[in-house]
Amino acid sequence: MTVSIVAAFFGALVGVILGLTGAGGAIIAVPLLVFGLQLLVTEAAPIALLAVSVSAAIGALLALKEGKVRYRAAGFIAFTGTLASPLGIYIARQIPDAALRLLFAAVLGYIAIRMFRPSGNHPVKAANASLPATPCQLDDFSGRLVWDAHCARSLALSGIAAGFLSGLLGVGGGFIIVPALQKATLLHMRAIVPTSLAVVALVSAAGAFSAVLAGSMNWTIALPFAAGAVTAMLVAGRFTDHFTGPGLQKGFAILAAAVATGMGIKAIAVVTGISG
Repeated sequence: MTVSIVAAFFGALVGVILGLTGAGGAIIAVPLLVFGLQLLVTEAAPIALLAVSVSAAIGALLALKEGKVRYRAAGFIAFTGTLASPLGIYIARQIPDAALRLLFAAVLGYIAIRMFRPSGNHPVKAANASLPATPCQLDDFSGRLVWDAHCARSLALSGIAAGFLSGLLGVGGGFIIVPALQKATLLHMRAIVPTSLAVVALVSAAGAFSAVLAGSMNWTIALPFAAGAVTAMLVAGRFTDHFTGPGLQKGFAILAAAVATGMGIKAIAVVTGISG
């Protein structure tokens, strides 16, 4: 009972972040499960992916009804991500847990630095011809993305990176998708967040399904964790429009940096023998 309550509480924290940012609540899901419930990274990853996939799918469907999801872009990114996910899963099984923690911390620290930097102002970029154009332009008449080789390549690379890290570290990849969409398109965050949720839902579902088939899903923890994440995500999603912008991005970057630091210190302590 105690474990279930703690798991539900941790899931709620993940759901709040996922609902507000669309930036992959699994970023903190894995550390919470590792530190709070003493799981290995390979044990925590499937649980995180299940919770994030279910909650992100619900959020994405609600946003889709409101016309906020760029479903073509989301489907294309997710497709390339699912192709790369099995490679990440295979490599994760070959690496010791301490090394996975250190790798998780390094990747998360890099993403935190990238997200903390000012992302630029899209309207200024569009109006100033001296600045480099984004890979994916918006059609002036329909408002849809203009698909060409440059745009497809940019989105595919973000999908491959998200899928690989999803399999390797058990993260949904939203923390890659959100900055990638900001850099590659002129979309507003009101469209980027739900589009990221759609990608996260599809990529995470593929990883979670693989874990279920392999029999590595701990349902005792996974079910209350997922329930907490879904509930909190639905509540937090009502306040998305009030929290979008550079301030939220920087706040999330600070959180990611703190989590990365904790993961890194713990991994180094284990490797050096300071901690058992």
